[in-house]
Amino acid sequence: MTHPKGFVTPENAGKVCKLERSIYGLKQASRSWNLRFNDAIKEFGFIRNEDEPCVYKKFSGSIVSFLILYVDDILIIGNDVPTLQSIKTWLSSCFSMKDSGEETYILGAKIYKHRSR
Repeated sequence: MTHPKGFVTPENAGKVCKLERSIYGLKQASRSWNLRFNDAIKEFGFIRNEDEPCVYKKFSGSIVSFLILYVDDILIIGNDVPTLQSIKTWLSSCFSMKDSGEETYILGAKIYKHRSR
């Protein structure tokens, strides 16, 4: 986060801001969260998609995983359930989150699950 324009004076240059309210609702909140998420998820081995910056991908042999961001929601998609579980466990150790379970719709589109025989 950066200080508001005109905030820093020479005598207060080394001081920080104490927030009187939650960071949510502040102008830079979503940008700040996104930068933190981007740094954290890259540590786990995900690569940000150049064409669609809200999509992250990770390949490990035949295992494929995708993270899709929409504001502050994350959709995790992949072809290996234990890997997806480890991603969720890792994310919950980095961020305060809740698991809403398997989704059936995302942004109004129905999700069809492919079941192997």
